[in-house]
Amino acid sequence: MIFIIKNDIIPILIIMLLGYICGKFHVFDDDQRQGLNKLVLNIALPAALFIAIVKATRKIFAQDIVLTIISVVGVTGLFMLSYYLDKWMFHRSTQEAAVCALIAGSPTIGFLGFAVLDPIYGNNVTTNLVIGIVSIVVNAITIPIGLALINQGQAKLRASVAKKGGSSLNNKPSPKKADPKKTQTMLVDTQSIPEGVPVTDAEAKALREHGIKREIDLARAEYEYTKLEDADKKPSVWLSILNAIKQPVAAAPLLAVIFVLVGIHIPNSWTPTFDLIAKANSGVAVLAAGLALSTVKFSIDKEALWNTFYRLFLTPAIIVATAYLCGMGSDPNKIAMLCLAVGLPPAFSGIIISSRYNIYVKEGASSVAISTVGFALSCIFWIWALPLIAHLF
Repeated sequence: MIFIIKNDIIPILIIMLLGYICGKFHVFDDDQRQGLNKLVLNIALPAALFIAIVKATRKIFAQDIVLTIISVVGVTGLFMLSYYLDKWMFHRSTQEAAVCALIAGSPTIGFLGFAVLDPIYGNNVTTNLVIGIVSIVVNAITIPIGLALINQGQAKLRASVAKKGGSSLNNKPSPKKADPKKTQTMLVDTQSIPEGVPVTDAEAKALREHGIKREIDLARAEYEYTKLEDADKKPSVWLSILNAIKQPVAAAPLLAVIFVLVGIHIPNSWTPTFDLIAKANSGVAVLAAGLALSTVKFSIDKEALWNTFYRLFLTPAIIVATAYLCGMGSDPNKIAMLCLAVGLPPAFSGIIISSRYNIYVKEGASSVAISTVGFALSCIFWIWALPLIAHLF
């Protein structure tokens, strides 16, 4: 335990703290910070996932089919459970509960997956398969579902406001009907946006161009979605999923899985090329996570504490219980890997989506900040508790 804390957990916290300090002292400008995110999510992480998973075999996939099913059904199911619990416990609207699920129900597997699991369990096929599967579920399933729910709730809210004689721009032409260039440069008065009505991408851009700041910088987070559906259209979950799969962080592991299933082998001589860029993933990812954390303002309240508990303790506890009930007790290491993978802090993609739509901003920022700091304790707890649980089965 002491060895793991000293050699694995403390280095992660120190690098994250360094990123936080760099963010507070503006060592990196907005473009540089966004560049680090893109380096991780579009190049380093996809390369790491691809070369790690493509080394597997169909026999390994067959052996880990239970792990795969638990990952897909468990992560997606717990995402939806977070959505419904937030609506019930805190009386949130559809779009607010959807953003909550994107934060409390989705782990930041892209930023911290390799950084946390590799030092503890080693860089092996099983570890990388767990990270790859969870990455696919988060990026290609839960985030598109969350976006569809947000768009659905947003469309209903705008329709409700319109029936009452209002609009999101106080009877100004909507971005859909107005000239795009004029829409992006028009002056937007925050007082003209009715309470609770989410802003569109064009409105958010206009606010930024005229110096009107939100609580969270809109320019960075784990995942950047630039092709969201129009809020006035009927949201398509399948279109959202298709757009998500096109992103390198979801496409690379999917392609690797296909290669393994059809029997396509990557020559060993190619491995050093992928490994060289993949090695940049963990260190840069943790630094970027610290930078992202430095941009949020947060406060402690009961909803943020609940989201933190749900993300760091309840979610992995349910996954661990499910794994043992499904007969995975013969390999406690796999259960431990899956536990820590789904018990990571919230996906930073939730911040950018929250900010873009101006939904659940304060609560989301608080949940992300508290969970990221609290992960130092939850990680140590699970490393201590999992061996004890294994002895019971």
